[in-house]
Formats: sequence, C-alpha cells, structure tokens
Amino acid sequence: MPGNQSDTLSGPVEPVCFPPGLHNAYLFSTFNAFSYQVVLNSPMVLYAKTLGASATVLGIIAGMMPLLVIFQIPAASHIPRLGFRRFVYAGWGTRVMFIFGMALVPLAGGFLQAKTLLALMLALLFCFNLSRGISSCAWLPWITTLVPPGLRGKYLARDAGVQNLASFVTFLIAAACLAGPTRPWQFAILFAFSAAMGAVSLSFLKRIPDPEIPREIRASKGPVPWLAMLNHPPFRTLLITLVAFSVAYGGMTAFTVAFLKTQAGMSECKVLLVTSVAFLGGLCSLWFLGLHLDRLGSKPVLAFCFSAWVAVLAGWMFLSGGLLQAELPLLLVLQFLMGLLAALIQMSITRLAMAVIPVLGRNHFFALYSVIGNVTLGLAPIGWGLLIDAVGARNPVWLGLAWNRYTVFFAATSLAFLCTLVCARRLDEPEAAGLEELLREILIQSPQRFWLRFWPRGGM
Repeated sequence: MPGNQSDTLSGPVEPVCFPPGLHNAYLFSTFNAFSYQVVLNSPMVLYAKTLGASATVLGIIAGMMPLLVIFQIPAASHIPRLGFRRFVYAGWGTRVMFIFGMALVPLAGGFLQAKTLLALMLALLFCFNLSRGISSCAWLPWITTLVPPGLRGKYLARDAGVQNLASFVTFLIAAACLAGPTRPWQFAILFAFSAAMGAVSLSFLKRIPDPEIPREIRASKGPVPWLAMLNHPPFRTLLITLVAFSVAYGGMTAFTVAFLKTQAGMSECKVLLVTSVAFLGGLCSLWFLGLHLDRLGSKPVLAFCFSAWVAVLAGWMFLSGGLLQAELPLLLVLQFLMGLLAALIQMSITRLAMAVIPVLGRNHFFALYSVIGNVTLGLAPIGWGLLIDAVGARNPVWLGLAWNRYTVFFAATSLAFLCTLVCARRLDEPEAAGLEELLREILIQSPQRFWLRFWPRGGM
C-alpha cells in the first residue's frame, strides 16, 4: 500500500543522543569543581575570616565573581572570530595562573600584615574573576549548540551531579587540610591543590567537541538590539525571575558559613564538613527530579523549590533566634536541602533559558542573561553584608526570637524567596507539567524507583 511504502522508505527515526566526546565536558566539570570550590567558596571565606574580614568584605568576596560577568557583554562579539573552545580555554588558562599566585599569599604572612594580605588576595581574586567573567560568555552557547534540545535537562542534571560529587570530595579534602589549629601553610597547600586541579581541567576542556558557529551568526556585524532582546516576552519574564532569585540567594553560602563560625562557634574543619553536605544534596538532585526535567518542565520545579526555600530559611531563622539549638543533625538536614534546592533551581532555570532563547543572536542573549543574573548575584551579598553589619550587636527579643544580625538576614531572604515564587508563576512554558504531576513524581514515583532498587529480584 502507498502509506506502508512511504513509511518503509522513510525508515526508522534515529534516536536522539549526545554527541561523541561530550564525556570530556563532564570530566572538565569534575576537575573544575575541585579547583573553583576552594577559591570561590567556604575555604576562601574562612581564610578571609582569619585575616579579620568584616561581613561587608565577605560580601565583596562572594559577589566579585558574579559581578565581573558583566564583561560578557563586550566579549560576546568576539566569540565567532575565535570559536567556542579557544575563547573559553584562553580565559580558563589565565585564571589558573592567578590561583597559583593565591597559593603564595598565606606564605607571605611572615613579613606582611593581615590587612595587606587581605588586600593582595582581593586583588588576585579580582583578576581571577575578571578572566573568568570574560571567557564564560562562550560556555552556555557552546553547550546549547552541542546538546540536542530533548537532552538538555539530562545533560544539566548529569553535569550538576558530577560537579556536586567533586565539590563534596573537595570539601572533605579541605576539612582534612584545615584540621586542628589552622596555620597559613595549610591554606597555601589548599590553594595550590586548587591551582593544580584547574590545570588538569584544561586538558579535558581541549577535548570537548568544538562545533562550527552558524554562518548567519558569524556574518552578523550590525549593532546589537539589546532593548529588543530585553523586551522578548518569554525572555523578559525569565530575567525577572532570575533577578529575584539572585537577590534572594546571593551570599547565602558565605553568610551561613559566617554564622556557623561566629555564632555557632564551630572550627574551620567542622564548618567545612557540615557545609559539604550541601553537595550531597546537589548530587541527589540527579535522582530526585533532574533526569525527568525534560518531561516535567522547568516552571513547576522552580515553583516547588522557591516554596521549599522559605521553609529552609525559617529553620535557619529559628536557629539564629535561639528557638532551636544548633545541633548537628538539624544543621546537616538544612545544608542537604539547601544543596538540593539550589541544584534543582540552577538546572531548571538554565534549561528554560536554553529553550526560550532564539538561535539568532544566541551569544548575545546568553551574555545578557548571564550578566543580569550574575550582577544581581554579585550585588546581593554586598547588600546583605551591609545589612548584617548595620544590625551589628543588636539583639532584641520579639515573638520569642532573638533578632540578631543573622535572624534579620534569614528573615529578609525568606521574604525575597516569596517574591521570587510570585515571579516564577508568570514564566512562559506551555509544555510544562502541572503541579499535581510534579507532586506525584516527588512523593510517589521517585521513592518507588529508589526502593525497587533494593527489592529482591527473581523467585525464592
């Protein structure tokens, strides 16, 4: 019959699969996480605290990396000339050199004062983050071009999984390195480890496939219509949600570490062990919802995560206010949930950006997306740090809570997450699943799959 003949001639539909060589992207992410988690996360915050850094300075350290992403705007026009891989490799190689410089700073404590060491480290962090900010504008367009649309959620989930596993191992290494009374040479070893892992990551970066940039993008040399891009309706609502999340989340890691160190009185080693659990939460996002993100969609996952963040911050607020005791099991649960929710939000919002950003102008759309989100993420911790320093030593009791600097911080960020939830409900994603299907996945299907792995197979 004609219909059957045409079906036969057309042949079976080829399954969508990842391109060959993409596994190098996972290896790059693994060793990159070994590197950046030391210089951009809790170990650097703890080193700054040993030098007497205030909450405002900690906010600057936390905000410097996202703030310097603003240089993606002028850099995006140069991607077609160099290509994705060369562009990213140049920036990542430059920043590794600055990490080697950071490893020497703690050793200079014998002849430099603490304030001078802090200023020197801030200068090196600025150069590190500047090179990263310029080169990172090519990463998302590169991955979006490589990964087929139907597999982007799966790729992001796997990438989050390997990054969180590597980050967890990094924090265990950092905790072992900083065990006991900390000395400057211990931080020097830790920063040297970061530099070495960054150098190893470059070998895998060079092996990631480098697709050809579409001809129409390479040929486009006219002025960039930034205003028209901002007014693209799905992109605009995504940006509003991204900005709201960046305000709420900015500085969360730095100030929870500061809370554990100062108010809870934990040692550097114990702080790192407790905060490392957040990466186990991020790793569990792969099992929890990550691999089903392409089917469920980003919008319901974001709404669920923003709601859950309010509950998590209420727990931190009760801890700071003295209603709950800072006991280890509660701290581990809160850190686990923070890591889980942050990973789910990051992969969901990035996947939605990949979906709503058009092919034409993709490099500049992603640059605008990254700059707006990251600049907000960079300014937020500075603002939160100023708020914490402004509250100072005040500690009035109201509604059964001691409203100290950290209680005020956690309460304010919970209100910011409520605003983010309102913004997320306006996101444009027609193919997304409903809330009922999401809850069924969370409460019934995912737990069933987990327990079935342990169920005995075969007959008795």
